[in-house]
Amino acid sequence: MNENTFQFSWFRQSAAGFDPLPFAQSLWRSDQMHGVAVSGLLARALEHAVRDAGRTGLVPARYHVDLFRPARMITTTASARIVREGTRLLLLDAVVEQEGEVVARAGATFLAPSAAAPGEVWASSAERPTPPPAELLPPAGEHHVPFFASAQPWSDDFGDHQNAGRHQTWQTAVPIVEGEECTPFQAVASIADATSMVTNWGAAGVEHINTDIDLALCRMPDSSRLGLRALDHLGSDGIVVGTAEVFDSAGVVGTATVTALANTRRTVDLSAGVESHGSA
Repeated sequence: MNENTFQFSWFRQSAAGFDPLPFAQSLWRSDQMHGVAVSGLLARALEHAVRDAGRTGLVPARYHVDLFRPARMITTTASARIVREGTRLLLLDAVVEQEGEVVARAGATFLAPSAAAPGEVWASSAERPTPPPAELLPPAGEHHVPFFASAQPWSDDFGDHQNAGRHQTWQTAVPIVEGEECTPFQAVASIADATSMVTNWGAAGVEHINTDIDLALCRMPDSSRLGLRALDHLGSDGIVVGTAEVFDSAGVVGTATVTALANTRRTVDLSAGVESHGSA
């Protein structure tokens, strides 16, 4: 293994659990972890439980995360258990804990793939999102700052994209644990937290904080390089719902939805750019 292969990761595994690395720090507060890291750790626990059950042929079709307590920058544990097992599905729950207290939980449904049904069903005819032009991107597998497109064209300059345009992003997922490869499921589960960055980032910055993540997939992503494009943003009385398309190099793989609360007292202002991972 090249010593630089896992130059970036969210956690380092220790005897006590998982120690967050500086890269896991939220933009909201310096002592708080961002949802990308928390969601990735939950996905890793779920994936390990599926593997241990000998059901590696299943596809993660539904993934829901509740982010109900701020995860701090301290040693963290994650575990998952099977709730229901059938020939065509596996239902699981997972939790992330700190100092004996649950700070986030997840539920997932893994399904067995089969032949497609032959009948015709309505589907959107809208133009689907595609990755940025290849000449803008570093080589596959190389870590990079997330790229965004909005009212401005694709770039990795965050300051260009603080506007009210329709946002989309393209990212290479960061490994969850130092020394481990980021699997496609871990990648999409962690990047799904960035749905807020395409649905809730506007002209004044990111003014909402996620309380949950919902991810629905029709297939496994083709790699850890993934994109999100805003489908809608709905809000009333400080509560918003943002929905995005999730896509890889081959096309759309599903949708991601976040419910969020107005958090204007700690607005993340990205107008001057950012040197971090770009997730609130």
